[in-house]
Amino acid sequence: MIEVKNISYSIGKKALVNEVSFHVQPGEMLAIIGANGAGKSTLLKLLCKEIKSDSGKILIRNKPIEAYRLDDLAKFRSVLAQSNTISVSFKVQELIMMGRYPHFDNRPTEEDVAIVKKAMEETGVLAFADRDYNTLSGGEQQRVQLARVIAQIYDQPQGILFLDEPTNGLDILYQQQILSLARGLADRGYCVVSILHDINFASRYAHKVLMLKQGRSIAFGPPREVINCVNIHHAFNIHVKLFSDEEYKCPFIVPTMKTAN
Repeated sequence: MIEVKNISYSIGKKALVNEVSFHVQPGEMLAIIGANGAGKSTLLKLLCKEIKSDSGKILIRNKPIEAYRLDDLAKFRSVLAQSNTISVSFKVQELIMMGRYPHFDNRPTEEDVAIVKKAMEETGVLAFADRDYNTLSGGEQQRVQLARVIAQIYDQPQGILFLDEPTNGLDILYQQQILSLARGLADRGYCVVSILHDINFASRYAHKVLMLKQGRSIAFGPPREVINCVNIHHAFNIHVKLFSDEEYKCPFIVPTMKTAN
């Protein structure tokens, strides 16, 4: 689905992404983690074709990303940005229908309308369909935005979903809801790539984790292989205690008060 081979990107002499490689298959959720300035957002922009890498290759469905036009990508790849401020007044269902724009010319079909309804049902926002988007809480707005990007690729087998810090600024209930929905999409065959700040959420919900430091990949693989005391100290300069949860089959961390030197 997505294969990244030794990509690099610099601004001036500053390497923001430095020879990063990884791959994500259909049915997998990848969490990208790392300290501030590690290159997470720049990497996501490269994957979304917002910027072009200086070297290396990004393959989407076995084709170089350069071979796709943006409108072609929009038919099977959707992106939930970190900030989704809407200044104009839209009803919730109108906003979610925007996700279907790549699939029709003038007017939505009955299938488009049905997909929007299904996306609203799955994200729990159907009751808000006729509400003004700007009257919703932050968590409700984030679920609406997720419904929009889900609607965009709903009928695309093995569609791709990019999420840029989808839980940022949300309380723990909405964080869990958003990530549960993202993991559910992966379990249905979609390819989900998400930047996450919370290491425990990455461990709990992702099939694979990519850990970055100063633009380089320092670990990539299943959470049990990537999330350990050594890697976390290297990436975040903090000491942690590691706990294993047998119910969820993944490690969890608790920071210690020990000074990281």
